[in-house]
Amino acid sequence: MTFSDVTASAGAWVLENGHRALLTVTGGRFPKKLLGMQTIELHTVGRTSGLRRSTMLTAPIFEHDRIVVIASKGGHSDNPDWYKNLSATPDVEVTVDESTAAWTAHTANAQEKAELWPVAVKANPGYDGYQSKTDRDIPVVVLTPRD
Repeated sequence: MTFSDVTASAGAWVLENGHRALLTVTGGRFPKKLLGMQTIELHTVGRTSGLRRSTMLTAPIFEHDRIVVIASKGGHSDNPDWYKNLSATPDVEVTVDESTAAWTAHTANAQEKAELWPVAVKANPGYDGYQSKTDRDIPVVVLTPRD
């Protein structure tokens, strides 16, 4: 693990836990948006533990019937655990404004990513910087409501 990997991991940890602390302290009222993006809490099933895991994320694309999140992990060399979990079990839950609903996740194929990536980068130019820091192709995840 390189210094930049440790720095990216630490930054991701601070963002995740700092955001969760703000939600706890404010009773879920702040922040609804971060860097202009909708904040969501993604609930996955741990791929080895089978336990429910929750992660705070920002969604550069947030629509009634589609949420898009980026598995950037700050440009770390490995995919985030939440992404590994939803890859193993794509049935997830998303909490927004204290309301939780069932969604299904899939990794965008090349054509979908070509369409979605520029929109995500427009919402958060940092994604391009994260991509330039790593050799992995940062996954774009599309969530759709589960019936």
